Formats: sequence, structure tokens, C-alpha cells
Amino acid sequence: MNSKIACSILAISTVIIATSGTASAQMSPDNPFRNSSEGTTRVSESNNQTNSQEVAQTITPGRATRSGPSYIGVGGNIGLGGDTSLGDGSFTVISKIGLTRNLSIRPSATIGDNTVILVPLTVDFPVASVVDADNFQVGAAPYIGGGAAISTGDNSRVGFLVSGGVDVPLSRQITANAGINVGFLDETEYGLTIGVGYNF
Repeated sequence: MNSKIACSILAISTVIIATSGTASAQMSPDNPFRNSSEGTTRVSESNNQTNSQEVAQTITPGRATRSGPSYIGVGGNIGLGGDTSLGDGSFTVISKIGLTRNLSIRPSATIGDNTVILVPLTVDFPVASVVDADNFQVGAAPYIGGGAAISTGDNSRVGFLVSGGVDVPLSRQITANAGINVGFLDETEYGLTIGVGYNF
């Protein structure tokens, strides 16, 4: 009986010692597995916070893009065919609002009979130098994209828009723009826009 009790006590003591040793190892700052686990967790949390911050900072309305700063300005639209102000000659308000390094939204309006509001999302390309015959260099940044064309008036319509053009930086404050817009409304509308914008 005593031997059985002794064996039982020994077994229980062994379990307690083993458990205590495991707990001590987990609490010990020198435990490489504990540090590795916590380090991995901290690195993971840090990466998650960094990724969250990057996502939050990805879209910044009004920022500069690869093609240059955001701007707002005025110009003229040369209609190339159609029944709205996009297809006719008209006064135009133009703008560029940078969203990311590569993307911008370019709301504009051709003002006249059946005013058309254009809202394209464009991919902006970097400024490239263009050299003419007299070795005069001028920067030009092309863009292309698509969006919505909204015709106002008695017969309001919404159609698909294809837009492309080029931004030409003239100074730190001024950007010239030339672009062509094709709106698919009741019929296809074409317009060539030339304008000047103030950078912001």
C-alpha cells in the first residue's frame, strides 16, 4: 500500500514539475520559441497596420499624378458631329482631379444647347519631352480613359464616354490641355477640347 501511495505521489510530483517547467519556459524571456512567436505576431501586426495606412492613403483627391498637378480651367470645344453641345462648338469648363499616382478623374462640361457633362476616369502617363525642329523642348503627358457622358435639356440622356488627350505643363501654375471626347448618346458625339487650367 505504501509503495502504491509513494508511486502515486511520485507520479503526481513528476507531472507538477513537468508542468511548472513548461510554464516557466513559456514565461522565460530567454525562450527562443516564445520570442519568435511574439516577434512574428508583432511583425504581422505591424505589417497589417502599414498595409491599412497604405490603403487609406492610396486615394487622395486633388493630389498630383504622373502627368502633373490637378487643375481647373476653361476652354473651347470644337464639335465634330452630333446634336448636343459636345458635337457642336461650345464653351467648356475643364478640370483634372488626381486620385492616385496613376489615375485621375476629369470632370468637364460643354456648355450650350443641350449641355453635356463629361466624367471620365483616366490613366495618366508620365511627362515626356517633345523636341521640335528648333530643338525647343516641351513636356507632354498623355492620358486615356472612359466614363459617363450626361446630356441635359429636354431629352436628358446618359451614355458611355471615351476620352483621351494630353496635358502640357506651361509653368508651375498653368497647364494647357487638348483632348478628344467621344460620347455614345442617342448618336455618337465627337468633340475636340482645347483649354488652359490653373494648377492646385
